[in-house]
Amino acid sequence: MRVISGTLKGRMIKGYNIEGTRPTMDRVKESVFGSIQNYIKDSVVLDLFAGSGNLGIEAISNGSKYCYFIDNNKEVIKVLKDNINTFNIEDKCSIELNDYKKALDNFNSNNIKFDIIFIDPPYKYKIIDNLVKIILSYDLLNDNGILVLEFQLDNISDDYNGLELLKKKKYSDKYVYIFKKIID
Repeated sequence: MRVISGTLKGRMIKGYNIEGTRPTMDRVKESVFGSIQNYIKDSVVLDLFAGSGNLGIEAISNGSKYCYFIDNNKEVIKVLKDNINTFNIEDKCSIELNDYKKALDNFNSNNIKFDIIFIDPPYKYKIIDNLVKIILSYDLLNDNGILVLEFQLDNISDDYNGLELLKKKKYSDKYVYIFKKIID
C-alpha cells in the first residue's frame, strides 16, 4: 500500500496486513481522490476507523491542512503513529485511540467541524446509515463538506436530508458513496 498522489506520492504506508483491518484498495482510493480533489486543499479531515491512516495520509499528501485520525485498535494506533512519524506530518494531524461514538460526541461538544469525513468501518458492523444520521444531527460537516462512505452490506440511502449524492460506485463486492453537504 502506498500514497498514490501529492507530496508523499510513492511512499509506502505500513499496516496493510494488520488483523481486523481492510485497507482501501489503491484503485478505489485513486477514484475517490479523483472525485474529491477540488475539496482537499486546506481542508480539515476526519478519518474515522482510520486503520493505517491510508485515507487521511492521502488527504494530507494532497494539501489537507489537518486530519483527525480515530481508531479503537491499539495495534493499529501504533502502526498509524509510526506512519505519521515516518512521513514527518505530526504537525498536520492528531491520532486518537477512541470509540467512534465517543469521538463524534467529543467533536460535537467541542464544536469541531470537518470539510471531509471518511467513514470506512469494518464491514461486519453495518453502522454507516446510523453514522450519517449522527453526523448530520451533530452538524459535523462544514458547508459544501464531503462525506465519503465505503461499505459492503449496509443499507444506505441515496437521499439524506441536507446531502447531495455526488457519486455512487461499486467496486467488486464493495460500494463507495460520496455526498456533499447542501448549503441552505
